[in-house]
Amino acid sequence: MAAGRLWSALTRPLIDQNPITLQILGICSALAVTTSLDTAVTMAASLTVVLVLSTVIVSLIRRHIPDSIRLIVQIVIVASLVIVIDQFLQAFFFDISQRLSVFVGLITTNCLVLGRTESFARSNPPLVSAADALGNGLGYSLVLILIGALRELFGTGKLFGAQVLPLVEQGGWFTPLSLMLLAPSAFFLLGGLVWAVRSIWPDQAEAPDTTPPIPEEARR
Repeated sequence: MAAGRLWSALTRPLIDQNPITLQILGICSALAVTTSLDTAVTMAASLTVVLVLSTVIVSLIRRHIPDSIRLIVQIVIVASLVIVIDQFLQAFFFDISQRLSVFVGLITTNCLVLGRTESFARSNPPLVSAADALGNGLGYSLVLILIGALRELFGTGKLFGAQVLPLVEQGGWFTPLSLMLLAPSAFFLLGGLVWAVRSIWPDQAEAPDTTPPIPEEARR
């Protein structure tokens, strides 16, 4: 039973409860840092590390956090981890850190991180919380990496900076689509991904807010 619960907590956020395609959480970074695959992977890894560590810490001390200051404590924990991650990136991956700009620091206020610490880690033991956090981090990473790969590939013909599609100016056949490197492309790709997921799994679509009125002719 315990193994089944861990497996469910780990795998459900990948597709069934994906934090981006289903819950629409953390989309700011999904739109902002996916112009290249390396920045998308770095952002995904950073958020996943912060998410797992923060939920484990909150779960370990959950019985000792007064309700009146629980959000403050959680934000302090997350912010401390984000500072460590940011300093690590600046020390070892300075170029990527510069391209990520403020978005690593904004992990502190990412609704996915705060949501899992508040709604799950506060009421579950550390191991289950870690599995849930890792699953959500991987689900988030899956979307970021997919969008980042598509934008870099069709925007520059490269992946991880290596030329994949031969450019026309180099005697090849591919002409880069400059739109893919602009912000609107991220909206289009993310919207298309959400539409595709909810078309394949209709149970993920929200119920309509209102029921359309029945035409008078249909009542007769």
